[in-house]
Amino acid sequence: MKILVLSGPNLDRLGTREPAIYGGVTLSAIHARLEEVARAHGATIDARQTPHEGDLVAWIGAARDDGFAGILINPGAYTHTSIAILDALRGADLPAVEVHLSNPEAREAFRRRSFTARACVGKVSGFGARSYELGLEGLVGVITSRGASARGD
Repeated sequence: MKILVLSGPNLDRLGTREPAIYGGVTLSAIHARLEEVARAHGATIDARQTPHEGDLVAWIGAARDDGFAGILINPGAYTHTSIAILDALRGADLPAVEVHLSNPEAREAFRRRSFTARACVGKVSGFGARSYELGLEGLVGVITSRGASARGD
């Protein structure tokens, strides 16, 4: 089971960017921990980060063809603005989980609307770096249960 892990703009700055909000853990440390969590669940991850909306859209669009079973995504600020990422997630026809380090609903009003969550099976936010881990565990569970259902288990 291969999982595509995508992080959007400014997430490469984790560890130094507003640590009071986002914590002190770097994105590379989050990715290393996700590899451990994935391995414990019999899965692998391909973790990528970009500030470019078009890269995210292209990676999402190619995910199924590239053999991914699901997508774990933190779109960053694109969460609140990107119809393109929403459409890509809907078109990918793969289960996706949205994650956020902070709790957007407890922050500024403009952060309380997520376009991308509309195309996701779930959303995990507010648990810092652990949000990624919880989201991955939930996504693996969804993929596994869908596979069992497709087999008639």
